[in-house]
Amino acid sequence: MSAWLPSSSSDRPQPPPDCGGDRTGESRRLCHDEPVTTVLIVDDHKAFRTSARQLLEAEGFVVVGEAANGHDALELTGELSPDLVLLDIQLPDIDGFVVAKELRQRGESATIVLTSSRDAGDYGASIAESGARGFVP
Repeated sequence: MSAWLPSSSSDRPQPPPDCGGDRTGESRRLCHDEPVTTVLIVDDHKAFRTSARQLLEAEGFVVVGEAANGHDALELTGELSPDLVLLDIQLPDIDGFVVAKELRQRGESATIVLTSSRDAGDYGASIAESGARGFVP
């Protein structure tokens, strides 16, 4: 499995800083009416969340929230309805596989991309069984 990211910054427009407005739910549009992809970043390491935010925002994604554990990830996904959840597997409370399965059982429509410092082979069939659309080692 692999994650898709746009090939260049021209694939996703940068939101103008003075745009304002609500960027949740059905109104996820930039000022010039182009759709955006909203992201929730879930990782217990602040440095990773900061780096991921910078990279994603540089490519035109809109990061709507961050969570440091699985319980917060479940709560924020329900509240923010992101298009994409970038989800660490190794979290301090419940692991990312459990979070991914719970999001699917709740009927959340967010695309889930799992992340880990370990290789995919270390997880056996768990990645495929989680319902995630991608994995970034």
